[in-house]
This record gives sequence, structure tokens and C-alpha cells, in this order.
Amino acid sequence: MSTQPAFPSFPEGFVFGAATAAYQIEGAATEDGRGPSIWDVYSRTPGRTFRGHTGDIACDHYHRYADDVRLLKELGVDSYRFSIAWPRIQPDGSGPVNPAGLDFYDRLVDELLAAGIEPAVTLYHWDLPQSLEDRGGWRIRETAELFGEYSGIMARRLGDRVPRWITLNEPWCSAFLGYSVGRHAPGAQQGTPALAAAHHLLVGHGHAVSALRAEGVREVGITLNPDWNVPATDSDADLAAVVRADTQHNLVWTDPLFAGRYPATETETWGELIERQDFRQDGDLELIGQPLDFVGVNYYRPTMVTEAPHREPDPALRTASDNRYAEVPYTGVRHTAMNWPVVPETFTQLLVAMKERYGDALPPVHITENGTAEHDTVAADGQIHDTDRVQYLADHLGALRAAMDAGVDVRGYYVWSLLDNYEWALGYAKRFGIIRVDYETQERTPKDSYHWYRGLIEAHRP
Repeated sequence: MSTQPAFPSFPEGFVFGAATAAYQIEGAATEDGRGPSIWDVYSRTPGRTFRGHTGDIACDHYHRYADDVRLLKELGVDSYRFSIAWPRIQPDGSGPVNPAGLDFYDRLVDELLAAGIEPAVTLYHWDLPQSLEDRGGWRIRETAELFGEYSGIMARRLGDRVPRWITLNEPWCSAFLGYSVGRHAPGAQQGTPALAAAHHLLVGHGHAVSALRAEGVREVGITLNPDWNVPATDSDADLAAVVRADTQHNLVWTDPLFAGRYPATETETWGELIERQDFRQDGDLELIGQPLDFVGVNYYRPTMVTEAPHREPDPALRTASDNRYAEVPYTGVRHTAMNWPVVPETFTQLLVAMKERYGDALPPVHITENGTAEHDTVAADGQIHDTDRVQYLADHLGALRAAMDAGVDVRGYYVWSLLDNYEWALGYAKRFGIIRVDYETQERTPKDSYHWYRGLIEAHRP
């Protein structure tokens, strides 16, 4: 350990945590009354995921949660962020509640509390009940309203024991990767319907906030994955491309949430696709912009963009992600197993820019995901010496501390991820965990990064 990076220093009361998501770790896809989600259907569709991998078993956390909580306790975290599988609670997305689903999360929360770990619940991490997608999914307002009802169900069951609630995880991925790019479930490639999905996700967030407040939970927030977009050159064209990228990735969420407005640059970004706004209604901005106790930020890497023509000239056929910009390689830096560039100072720049844009309207920040997929190997001693991951975490925590020193109110940090897990369309090909999972035996092996993070946490204890 003596050759590993030094520990950054954080103030007293700073929350150290770890994060996971239901479909990525739980498995038990058809057990105890759970209904199918869009990811069950998508992953079982030939050609959609790496080698046809599904989350049917994943890390078998549904059966092994007590062992995983033990690993969390040994890690020493203050808080564990996990998500609820909506189809485990309401198999059809509405109507009768599945008691076995509620019971599972009851057991998990009680196990965490017994271990001295604070639960942090994410209500939606992409696993929409398939029956709701069959009715229109996030393209239609009904889904947003039903999400509010489901949120109330969970708050009534767990609100006495769970202090921190996150409505949505990375709605950009749900709206644009799911309904425009088609690389995530449900795999659609659409224009205006994808923009409707983005809006209805925010409306659903608003309904969830109302439901959670009505049940008196302590802290309510949302998790976003804002990009730090860097122009490939200093040309006017590339600078304009960055504005369009910022609008799609960032402002479409943050302006309604924290400024009570839709982005002024939305017409420049989407043109005719956004001019058909019948999915917006009076009162939506007030619902969406209800005050929050925190905002979750997920950050992994910056993106370099350049001007590009529309891929599809016909607006009637164009998707919502066809915005006249393209990503280009980030040169001169290390890249992770995801081929993502490692540029820690951009983490600082992003957080400072958010604070500068929204001022006191920006709630306190929790970093709800940060981590890296690396080319992990099991060494001759049976351990995983993931030096690159340790350095990544040290550098990004240092960049986080720099943002705090610059005036950003950051209250906590959750490493992504506790476990190697199902990485969506990439299946089991990428490993983000600080604990290795052998998917054949389900054996868990803490990596060097686990031990480094534990040391960081211990260094902050009285």
C-alpha cells in the first residue's frame, strides 16, 4: 500500500458511499412475482447486447444481499446507494403491489441499518416495466403519473428508514440512448418522441418529488450525468457544436430543474423536432422545478466534439440525437477499458461551471457515481491489483476536493461500483467494480481499489 496514491482530505461529515443498480446486480429476473422490464425484453432480443448477455442472474444479489452488505460494512462506507426495480414492486407498472418485492427491499434496508450503513434509494435506474412501454413508455404522460404513484408506494414502505431518495438516474440515458440512439432499452430511434420522453421523465420526477414530500422523507434529489464538452478546435463552428452538445446532455435537464425554464438554445439544437411541443403543458415547469435537497452528479470522462452535418437530412426521419455535432478522439491521455479519456481536472471544471450557471439555485451536490472500467486480471496470488483504477479514483477525488475548494457544496461521494456487474448492452464484458465477481461461481474478491478506498474512509474517521 505504501506505493499507492495519497488520500485526498475531506471535511468532517462528508459521506463516503458505494453504488449499484437493481438490474445490474439483482438477478432473480422471474422470481417472486417480478414482472418483465424493458431491459429483460431488450437483452433477450438477438443482436442487442454483447454475446446476448442478460441480467437474468447478474450478481445474484437478490439471494446474496447479506454477503454484499457484509462487504459494505468491511469497506466502512457511510451510505449505500441502490435502486428499486419497479417491476418487482408493480409487475405491470400500475395496479396491485407485489408483497414479495416490497419484502425484499425491506430485508435489504434492515440489513444495511443493522450494519450501520445509511440506505440511499434510487427509484428509477432504467428498468421500466415492459407493460408500460407497450402502452407508450416515457413518450406518454401516463407513465410519468404512474411513476409518481409508485414513488409514493415506496416512500410509505421505506420512508421511515431511508433518509435519502433519488427519483431518476441519468434521465439522459433513458431518453436519448433508449428512444433516440437505440443503444439502450427499449431500443427506439426516434425524433420528437424522444424529446417527449425527456420531458415526461422530468414530469415523472416532479410527480415523484410531490409523492415523497407528502410522505415526509428527509432528503429528495435527482441524479444527472452532465457532460463536460470540449471543442475540438477554437473555431466558431466547433464552439457552436459544443453549445448544441451542452443543450442535449445538460441544459435540457438542468435549466428546467434549477432555472425554471426550457433551454434558450433548444430550437438551434433540435429545430423542427422541438417545435412540435404538444407534450408540454401549463404547470409542468413548476412541477419539475420543485426545490430539491441535493442533486446527484455522475461523472466519468469529458467528451470532445466537433461540428458535423446532420446524419439524416430529412427532419421527418431524423432522431433527437442528430444535432450537427460528432464526438472525436481525445488524444494525449490515458483511456479506460471503455475507451473513455481520463482527464480528472474536467471533473472540477464541470462542477464549478454548474455552480457558476445556477448559483444558489443549485442544491448541494452528491457525487452519486464515479469510477472506471479497467482491464482487470487475477494475479498469481489470486488478487486483483487494479493500479489504474486506484489512480483514477485518487485523481478524481482530488479533483472533487478542488471543486469544493472553489466553492461547490459537495456533501458526499459514491464509488461506482461496489461489484463488477451487468454493464447494460455491453453485458459482462466490462468490469467497474471495486469487488471482482466471478460470474460462474459468484465468488466475490475485493480488489486493491477496495482496500485503497477503505483506507481513505478510515483516514477520515475520528
